Amino acid sequence: MVKKLILPTIFAFLAYGFWISSDFKEIAAGVAIFLFGMLALEEGFKAFTGGLLEKILKRTTDKLWKSLSFGVISTTIMQSSSLVSVITISFLSAGLISLAAGVGIIFGANLGTTTGAWLVAGLGLKVKISTYAMPMLVFGIILVFQKTKELKGIGYVLAGLGFLFLGIHHMKEGFEAFKDTIDLTAYAVEGYAGVLLFTVIGLFATVVMQSSHATLVLIITALSAQQITYENALALAIGANIGTTITAILGSISANIEGKRLAGAHLIFNMATGFVAIAFIWQLTGLVDSVSAWLGIADDNYTLKLAVFHTIFNAIGVVLMLPFIGPMVTFLKTRLPSPPAPHVSEPRYLNRAAFEMPDTMLAAVRQETLHLYDNAAKIIAGGLSLNLQDIRGEKPLEEVIHQSRSVIPTDIDRQYEDSVKSLYGSIVDFISKAQGRMSLSPDHSDELFRLRAAGRDIVEAIKDTKHLQKNMSQYILADNPYIQSEYDTIRLRLASVLRELYKVNLQGDNSAIILSLDRLKLDMQEYDHSLNNNLGSLIRHDRISPAMSVSLMNDSGYAYDVTRNLVQMGEVLFSSGELRLKAAERSLRLDEDEVSAVAEQ
Repeated sequence: MVKKLILPTIFAFLAYGFWISSDFKEIAAGVAIFLFGMLALEEGFKAFTGGLLEKILKRTTDKLWKSLSFGVISTTIMQSSSLVSVITISFLSAGLISLAAGVGIIFGANLGTTTGAWLVAGLGLKVKISTYAMPMLVFGIILVFQKTKELKGIGYVLAGLGFLFLGIHHMKEGFEAFKDTIDLTAYAVEGYAGVLLFTVIGLFATVVMQSSHATLVLIITALSAQQITYENALALAIGANIGTTITAILGSISANIEGKRLAGAHLIFNMATGFVAIAFIWQLTGLVDSVSAWLGIADDNYTLKLAVFHTIFNAIGVVLMLPFIGPMVTFLKTRLPSPPAPHVSEPRYLNRAAFEMPDTMLAAVRQETLHLYDNAAKIIAGGLSLNLQDIRGEKPLEEVIHQSRSVIPTDIDRQYEDSVKSLYGSIVDFISKAQGRMSLSPDHSDELFRLRAAGRDIVEAIKDTKHLQKNMSQYILADNPYIQSEYDTIRLRLASVLRELYKVNLQGDNSAIILSLDRLKLDMQEYDHSLNNNLGSLIRHDRISPAMSVSLMNDSGYAYDVTRNLVQMGEVLFSSGELRLKAAERSLRLDEDEVSAVAEQ
């Protein structure tokens, strides 16, 4: 009920403001233009993806200082800690980063957002930035209408910056004119009562605008026009810092448990930082005066002093909270535990948070398909009467096969229903929704198609294993050593494929490793040819019965299909580099005809 009243209330407030003051219109329009510029910037940055994002994340979040740096730099570029927080939640939900890395990015984002205050206070209020906004908008819009993704991206970035500058200009002009009509400083409140009151106002404004950066720009422009006092502006900045967590919390609603934990970390950090800033507001004000004097900032230059304050209290927050990242992660995992494993396997990575960017969407589909493959690998290993842990271990596979002489009861139909069928259906449904909701490049669409095909290959491999299982269970215990040996060879070949795929997955994002899967294709062809020769010899010498030979021929065909499907799946699923690099890898792989030609040589 409350949610339904929020939007009408905001509209009513704006309508009243428009009616009583034309200057209020300019301020509101400035805020709207500024927020639209942020949306354009976001759209522009999305254009520069295509697997590159995953590579950057892996290299820049493996250590805490790298995660912090990534948060600072990305927020400085995007000028929105809220946007970085929501995107980071989507990274985490898609399995691209760890929770500790996500916390590091959030800490860095809070520090990075202070650059916006410096840019506006130091440049935006002293230079007529609307002069620069117009050329940016003109060139940006021209580039937006170009066909290439890169030019479109540059166009959106330029247009976004143009709208940001234009929004700041209108906010500044609106407040300058507004002071001739109404003097808002008459409503100033001194002491801790004023700190608490204006902290709440800053929090509420940020919740409404969904951007602490926009709130901060509004505060700075109002302060420059002397519409608010310096002390109240500091409290508003603290409130804006706390209010920005709302965006992350809203973004985590559609995320998985990891995304919710990250939103919790964001809330804890900003609340703790805000509490410290409020508790020591007068001491921080004195520190700001000292730092400002050291930097040569005039005593009455309150806009730059606000930027100094914003930087100092966020930096103090980072320094205070850094030692507690480990305990915070443990606390969040305890307070927000993972849900118990359901009887039927459910998606881990497919959620609305993954729709934030094309790369996070692709990563979520890939991670979920990996989850599907892990479930399938257990079923396939069970169908061969082998333990998956033994297959993925270090013991020679010949020894594993020799020691696995008992049949492992495996109900493939039931396991398929419980851990594969519904999960694959969820992947297909998610891909369909992504294609309907998102504007995808041809490369992203092509990769989605391949990932869906990889899921189908996994399902087909399970079905072929089911056909194998009946005779496999019979002949690995047979008194006839020849038929037992042939079926052990089939087990060995398929176990080798599962082990090799496991190794490739561990060493992912390596073109040479991915291309090594061609060796499995060649081995598959060579085994098929050698089996035909062996089969003829076994029949001629009456070492196996005709019924056994028919079963062996059929089951070798099923084993061939299992191998082919798993290798096709591996070529798509275990390659997580840039999309263009993947295309180059595919062009170098051997196709069916080339594999046959090499095998016959």
